[in-house]
Amino acid sequence: MTHRLAAIAIVLAVGTSGSAQAPVTPGEHETLVVHEWGTFTSVAGPDGEAVEWLPLAGPPDLPCFVEHVDFNVKFSLPGKIRMETPVLYFYSPTETTVNVTARFRQGVVTEWYPHASVTPATVEGSTLKRADAEGRITWTGIKISPGVDAALPHDATRSHYYAARQTDALQLQVGSAREKFLFYRGVGGFEPPVSASVASNGRVVVRNASGGAIGDVVLFENRGGTMAYQVRHVGGSRVEFDQPALDGESVAPLAELEQALVGHGLYPKEAKAMIETWRDSWFEEGSRLFYIAPRGAVDGILPLTITPQPSSVARVFVGRIELITATTEREVGHALETNDRSMLARYGRFLQPIADRLVAHRPEKERTRLLSSLSPLYQELLKTPPACR
Repeated sequence: MTHRLAAIAIVLAVGTSGSAQAPVTPGEHETLVVHEWGTFTSVAGPDGEAVEWLPLAGPPDLPCFVEHVDFNVKFSLPGKIRMETPVLYFYSPTETTVNVTARFRQGVVTEWYPHASVTPATVEGSTLKRADAEGRITWTGIKISPGVDAALPHDATRSHYYAARQTDALQLQVGSAREKFLFYRGVGGFEPPVSASVASNGRVVVRNASGGAIGDVVLFENRGGTMAYQVRHVGGSRVEFDQPALDGESVAPLAELEQALVGHGLYPKEAKAMIETWRDSWFEEGSRLFYIAPRGAVDGILPLTITPQPSSVARVFVGRIELITATTEREVGHALETNDRSMLARYGRFLQPIADRLVAHRPEKERTRLLSSLSPLYQELLKTPPACR
């Protein structure tokens, strides 16, 4: 029962979200409140540094009305970070109009809604290789209206996008488009603020690159549907974990993550909406580390400008680091040898960096043979363009 015993640490005296919540309204002296959540997803290399992978590979998961950047790279843009689904919520006691700009240092914005001005408008394969690369997205004339409950866009795609609407945030209007948040995604070429590596003895070593406190972290593992996790609040810049023991219980750290999100500034319904958006993806097959990105790192990676200036802004980003453990290598290696497509499919968009690591360890003749069998799998990942193109 390592997960429940260790989970006591993440309560962190942040309180609970509760099951029934009154609608959120700004405080007596607040004029405009803005809350944002998002995810930085990366794959750890042997030394803990993020490796390049293909964050846009795999089937589409967004509704048809979401807009996309123009790609000159056949949807295979390599990067170190997938910035997934930041959403900006707005709360105000009176009707107001705002402008919002988010810059993405050493990154590019790839998807967004409602319509916005986005640069660069076209993405090349070499875009993220430049240290001075910077994406930008700007929404102007965003009308925020209390009491409005108009119909929102919806299509037939089965997308987790819609879960983010289940909050008390006000509806907003940009041009003729209505939504309950501003949405954007991107791909980055930078190192994440927290790193993790798997040592030769199987222990997971976690570090904060800036030397500051690591904060809230969750080490999670899922093998064939059996899950285990460990949770800690780390005051130092380095910590080591033993691999969580798979004791036959299949649970995910939903409540613990939700409490951590609330403790870092999200409203309970916002935290729940984030968990519901990502619960299938976060707890799929494999090993990974979750952390709450330091606010200073978020502001440095994604400088945000809102005019008029809000009375308060909360920005809560979850870092997700995929760990390539000995068990992962063994499972993928056996699946490659036996052509077990169902096992390989469990790793989805992370199959490429896992298999590349595995193949690199093999003798040349064996490496050539495995690369030959991997080629059609990679092509299958890349052949599906985003929806509605």
